[in-house]
Amino acid sequence: MSFFVSLVDGEYQLTTAGYVAGAVILAAFLVVAALFANKKEHMSMNAKQIAFCAMCIALATVTSMIKVYEFPFGGSITLFSMLFACLPGYFYGLRTGVLTAAAYGVLQFLLGPYILFPIQVIVDYLLAFAALGLSGLFYKSKNGLVKGYIAGILGRYFFAVISGWIFFGEYAWEGWSALPYSLAYNGAYIFAEGIVTIIVLLIPAVAKAFARVKEAAV
Repeated sequence: MSFFVSLVDGEYQLTTAGYVAGAVILAAFLVVAALFANKKEHMSMNAKQIAFCAMCIALATVTSMIKVYEFPFGGSITLFSMLFACLPGYFYGLRTGVLTAAAYGVLQFLLGPYILFPIQVIVDYLLAFAALGLSGLFYKSKNGLVKGYIAGILGRYFFAVISGWIFFGEYAWEGWSALPYSLAYNGAYIFAEGIVTIIVLLIPAVAKAFARVKEAAV
């Protein structure tokens, strides 16, 4: 593990090799996601899918940096970043959604790694963000974006709670045990952003705009 991660001033940090490995994994997730999106299409169609997935990751990354409120021990209310991470699932289905959202998680890790334990990294950055791809469960459903978005943020919430319970319980508020603290802490930022996003998505003009984007994507 020391080849990819080094211990500096008591904190784990990525080495150059670690960043390179992360970039390779990110690219691999995107390519595999495009292949899963529609195995019967030609490579030109796969290139189109890669472009849309990459665009969603870029939008999610940029909006994740626009923070309405940032919590002290991780987590923030952003400008709809989870929505953009859910879009590939809405466009192409579950497998592509999960893989693309996992790639987004890898990118989030590369931009601001916080490493306590290897398992914590997997839960916080890979599983929690990949769960946003559960939006693909409803990609053929009526109001699929809203349903999928709810599924995605609930999936992320599940893994965030697990991480907070196991790895960050020592930061629990006075009088709180680890699990209730994690439920409340992670729910505060995930559901605050989620509620605002759902309200916006229920606006007819917004819903129609996303439906047109989906038609272009597929």
